[in-house]
Amino acid sequence: MTVRVMLVDDQALLRTGFRMVLAAQPDMEVVAEAGDGAEALDILRATAVDVVLMDIRMPNMDGVEATGRICEGGQGGPGNPKVLILTTFDLDEYAFAALKAGASGFMLKDVPPGELLAAIRAVHSGDAVVAPTTTRRLIDRFSPMLPASASEPQSKELRRLTEREREVLLLVAQGMSNGEIAGHLVLSEATVKTHVGRILTKLELRDRVQAVVLAYETGLVRAGGTAS
Repeated sequence: MTVRVMLVDDQALLRTGFRMVLAAQPDMEVVAEAGDGAEALDILRATAVDVVLMDIRMPNMDGVEATGRICEGGQGGPGNPKVLILTTFDLDEYAFAALKAGASGFMLKDVPPGELLAAIRAVHSGDAVVAPTTTRRLIDRFSPMLPASASEPQSKELRRLTEREREVLLLVAQGMSNGEIAGHLVLSEATVKTHVGRILTKLELRDRVQAVVLAYETGLVRAGGTAS
């Protein structure tokens, strides 16, 4: 199955570079390009796209607003595209907002081609791309800006989880992969995957990205990735 990709970036040269990388893949096709969020939404109304590579800082409509509209299904076009955020700055102040708006991942524009391709395929398959190092830096930078009302981390949502599930969620929020969590808790990776699936179901979350956001918003984890 060919992954239909849309490039959204106000720099034409960068779009050209990404298009060349993707064009060399037998399972990917760049079906559309846009220079800002508003143009992207217009194109999506008539174009079937699987994954949108979305820049954050653009004129007319930035990537945060565009991501929100796409993930809400408000673009009015065919299909339900996934959004993968690409930005120059790993501490971009808008990146966390984009994840909250529904983006399925966050990567830097200087990511090695192999990692970018793997991320596109992962997002297309329904997974979320939560790069551990980027997640830690992003959350450390912006968690102080999140609502401070969760002084009591035992929120209504988190009470649905077992002690083990809370432990797994804490490690997910710190940016650990399933394999890393398995090693840390001395569990099989399959067991960790099951725990993560139950966490997402109980908390009514779409993916790991939303789990990370919720963990910080509820106060389960504080700045620096420490447990509350």
